[in-house]
Amino acid sequence: MIIGGLQKNTLIDFPGKLACTVFISGCNFFCPWCYSPELVLPEKIKKQPRITEKEVFDFLESRKGLLEGVVICGGEPSMNKDLPELIKKIKKMGFLVKLDTNGSNPEMLEKLIDKKLIDYVAMDIKTPLVFKSQILNPKSQKTPKSQIQKYEKEIKKSVEILRKGKIDFEFRTTAVPTVNKKEDFLEIAKWIGGTNVKYYLQNFRPEKTIDSSFEKIKPYPEEWLISVKKEISPFFKICEIR
Repeated sequence: MIIGGLQKNTLIDFPGKLACTVFISGCNFFCPWCYSPELVLPEKIKKQPRITEKEVFDFLESRKGLLEGVVICGGEPSMNKDLPELIKKIKKMGFLVKLDTNGSNPEMLEKLIDKKLIDYVAMDIKTPLVFKSQILNPKSQKTPKSQIQKYEKEIKKSVEILRKGKIDFEFRTTAVPTVNKKEDFLEIAKWIGGTNVKYYLQNFRPEKTIDSSFEKIKPYPEEWLISVKKEISPFFKICEIR
């Protein structure tokens, strides 16, 4: 696997924990509003400076007793078959592990949970099902219907795995004008909601996006997000705006 970055301190990415973040390069989605093109687009991954596993583990060794957790995000970490081995090494050092995922690999997610390799999961809910083609292919390339249906099935399965409550988790959606409307959030709430579900709305930031045209899109006003939150909060244990 390619490690594309290391954020040495974060107070917000692992709820209640002082953590660092390891960024894994490569993704099977091409969300045009994504803020991390250097971790997603193959031509940018090639130019992105890489970090060796040794550098990561040397850093973690120096932070024993200071940091509590490690966030693993991407890109999409679950694409990597070596992910369990990386996490085993991190856990052996005494750190808690949070996984950020798009939910497209339910088999890997279930494996990590069953083997108690992860302690918290944050899963992005991009849009309601049905999936939007633009998420799966860059530059508006046409996506085969079979591929869309495959991802819909896998994401639905990942949602159900988390809703079983075997691990602490959250769902989150970035509110992007031109992509998600208010009725989409109501549809999402009806789909993923539950008495044990935490759901976070994240406002879009028009900066450094995969599709540069999204950098010209004006984010939703705070009042709009508040009205959405008010409407969908009854479906969740916790519903907040980040």
